[in-house]
Amino acid sequence: ELLALCLEQRFKVAKSLGNLNNLLGFPLTLLATPPGTEWLVAEMGMSLPGELAEISLLARPDVALFTNVRPVHLEGLGSLEAIAAAKAELLDGLADDGLVVANADDPWVRWIGERWTASGPSRRLVWYGGDSQYRLANVAARPTGGTRFLLVTPEGEARIELPLHGIYNAENFLAAAATAHALGVELGALVEAATAAAPVGGRGAVTALPLGATLVDDSYNSNPVALRKALESARALPGRRHWAVLGDMLELGPEAPAFHRAEGEAAARLGFSPVVGVGELAQHLVAGAAAAGAATEWFAGADEAAAWAPAQLAAGDVVLVKGSRGIHLEKVVGELQAAADEGSVG
Repeated sequence: ELLALCLEQRFKVAKSLGNLNNLLGFPLTLLATPPGTEWLVAEMGMSLPGELAEISLLARPDVALFTNVRPVHLEGLGSLEAIAAAKAELLDGLADDGLVVANADDPWVRWIGERWTASGPSRRLVWYGGDSQYRLANVAARPTGGTRFLLVTPEGEARIELPLHGIYNAENFLAAAATAHALGVELGALVEAATAAAPVGGRGAVTALPLGATLVDDSYNSNPVALRKALESARALPGRRHWAVLGDMLELGPEAPAFHRAEGEAAARLGFSPVVGVGELAQHLVAGAAAAGAATEWFAGADEAAAWAPAQLAAGDVVLVKGSRGIHLEKVVGELQAAADEGSVG
């Protein structure tokens, strides 16, 4: 979304439709590309080795952007090294004179970038983050949920006001801005793109509810690193009480119970109480939160949690809702919003 927004300042752009990013969905994204499109911004997704190679060879991309390698899809891939290798398959279809944009702050992304430059004498690579030419400075969260920071580029620096919740979205904007700038979008246009950014439902959207309550809807998906960032960002929002409804983090393999317990402990240490778990694996999350001193609840599914949560919402609360796609915590978000709209916040 952010990269398409940045590129739209200069080019005619199309982008992935929803989450049509896998072996079945990606061809639909290609087929839906309107005539005259100059840049197609396409997400490529995978769960197993070989999938990204096939998608990349189908797409023949001109630019590959690598943001991070996280403990996701461990069930099918087994290790961070295997995940990095699977993501590197994106290079299989990249044009010989293609451009790689890579996050210098992620060690496995650095490995992918270095693999690209080692594969040929004229390989083009742009780093962002770290001490590279594209980086952030003076990053600060705003009480309203947005962020402000200094964007540093080879063209100069610019003050950015990004109306998106979470420091992690400043990092996301940096990735998009570095790519767009390397493709010819000027710094001033990137500033304009930032002001036009809008939250995507389920991806950290912050909603002010009646009586000063705040809902952070991050219900679309989850993994251990993303959950930790979401907890830290939600905790930075002003409120009388912070609590969270957290669903299973799926596809983590044998270490899934340990990941869940660690994030439950982290939620409690950050001051979230109650910590509400949804799903079988979330029992470990709740156990970790309870051991660290938080009040807890557990529900087997989203329907039960959605029935329970509205009665708990009180004036001045900040509530975070986050879980893997398969847990369907958007049901909890819907019930919380409906209760607030009906004026039944305590």
